[in-house]
Amino acid sequence: MRKLLVLLLFLPLMATAKIPVEEDIIRQTLDSESPYYYPNLMLRYQSGDDSMTEEDYHYLYYGYAYQDAYKPLNANSDMDKAILIAQTVDFENPTHESLEKLIAAVNDALVQDPFSPKLLNLLAFAYGALGDSKNEQINYNRMNSILATIEDSGNGLKEGSAWHILMFGHALDLLAAHDRHYGKARVVSRSVEYVPLLEPVRTEEGRIKGYYFDYSRIYRNKPDDYVFKRPRTWQFNNLRPREYK
Repeated sequence: MRKLLVLLLFLPLMATAKIPVEEDIIRQTLDSESPYYYPNLMLRYQSGDDSMTEEDYHYLYYGYAYQDAYKPLNANSDMDKAILIAQTVDFENPTHESLEKLIAAVNDALVQDPFSPKLLNLLAFAYGALGDSKNEQINYNRMNSILATIEDSGNGLKEGSAWHILMFGHALDLLAAHDRHYGKARVVSRSVEYVPLLEPVRTEEGRIKGYYFDYSRIYRNKPDDYVFKRPRTWQFNNLRPREYK
């Protein structure tokens, strides 16, 4: 049995990190002869292809930064709508109508942010509550694969080993998925921010007070007069874990 909201283990060793190399990402995702040609990867992702590998997800996630649809600084009003609708759902005893409404809103929000862990989490929950185990499993796999891809990009313990993300919200969702309570982020360089934990945690690496995130893909080509607005995160553990075979 597995739990839908099972917490992934933080990857402990930098030796296993797969830091995204921009030249490689561009070359592989723009070449129509490449197994990682982006349009094909996105079609597989959207179809719920469960044969996608860690490599596939690596190029899918980081390759999105070079697609016209990637606009990390644009407001996502559909995301706000989905979160507001989620807050009205009785997760202990949801109605069919409320779940259908939530699914529709989340799918609208995913158009602009197709790899949002919190949206995929809500979608998996809603489908599971409706008894649609196929789509529950698809979105469960998507969510965990995206989180694993981010974690595989570093260990988050130093500026030089920061986790690479595409959206501010993805960083907060990763911490929420591990039940890490965090404070206000602070800028430490032109591309990296540090997110402190409200309570330090002890791991194999020692006592951890916070994590570093690489936001370079968001900062790239940012207008000089742009004012960042941070999204709210949806705490994963607010949803009751669902178990299934």
